Amino acid sequence: MVFDDSLLDDPARLADADTSGVLRATAMAGAQVRSVLERMAELDLDARLDVDRPRSVVLVGRSGVGRPVMRLLAALLGPGCPTPVVLSDVVPSWVGALDVVYAHTDDPGDDELASSLERASRYGAAVVLTAPDEGPVAAAVAGKGTLVAPRVVVGPDRIFATVFTAGLRTLSSLGLLDVDIDALADELDAEAERDHPQHETFVNPAKSLALSLADRTPLLWGLDPVAGAVAEHAAYLLAAEAAVVADAAEYRHAFAKGALYREVVSGSGGRDIFADPDDPETSVSRRRLLLLSVRHDAAATATRRAATGVFSSAEVIDVADEIGAAEPVAAAVLALRFELAAVYLGLGAGTIGGASRFTPVQS
Repeated sequence: MVFDDSLLDDPARLADADTSGVLRATAMAGAQVRSVLERMAELDLDARLDVDRPRSVVLVGRSGVGRPVMRLLAALLGPGCPTPVVLSDVVPSWVGALDVVYAHTDDPGDDELASSLERASRYGAAVVLTAPDEGPVAAAVAGKGTLVAPRVVVGPDRIFATVFTAGLRTLSSLGLLDVDIDALADELDAEAERDHPQHETFVNPAKSLALSLADRTPLLWGLDPVAGAVAEHAAYLLAAEAAVVADAAEYRHAFAKGALYREVVSGSGGRDIFADPDDPETSVSRRRLLLLSVRHDAAATATRRAATGVFSSAEVIDVADEIGAAEPVAAAVLALRFELAAVYLGLGAGTIGGASRFTPVQS
């Protein structure tokens, strides 16, 4: 596939290429947040989760968007969380009346998940589930758990805001995380406006990001655990939307990837703009290192100082510093920026509709 960078600054061609309205669907993250808040108010989630401190919180993400969202929620809670947090792809058999489960799936017929949810509900666990409102999974919690079916229909790869908001609201009801979710919706709307197709690349963060990643191998290294989880989500979307393979890791784990780390270090002094891209000696230039930052505590600051000292040419993306938002909001805004960048990449490369191919995206 060849990336057509001229498409990004041609709104008319972008609109023609986006035959299934993926850009508009992705930009509806703020609407997803508000719809989840409305639905959870109708369900009276606080009353349903009015329990003493649970023995554990189990976060279940099966595949796709769900897995990095659950990791992100765990990272936001951090090691100081007074309640043990368990990440899993199915509800563990030991879950019972003292535990709270938050789960997400896009597959209404996931029998394995349905069986584990039914068992958890039968044993008295408090279950909150984001999933389609039909099929065995929904039936597993009917009358016993809290089902939050998406009201803003955008497709499974663009449902991050729904899953993330439902998780934040669940943790807030348990008194484990304090989040201004109204501010989250507003900031996601603001990011969608910054990344609007009508805005040219040099003032559009998502288009600029897409252009910097085009025809490169992205290395998305988080300078803190929250940013590392966002990197995992970004890597998933780049693969799902644009067929771009990216390395996603926290910086401390990237450091352990000896051969890759040494190769990037050797090329960190800058890139010769006159170099032949087909020359094996300049192959390192095909890698694009982005250092993602969300958290600003002492550990994250020290990691940032060390990483930028080693990788002088790396780009640091720090949305928290850019918009002055709290960690959960900054993480969601960074995730949305990568989602839109992935869509722009997909449109330019033809994996979504495309400049020369007009095949609707399959969701």
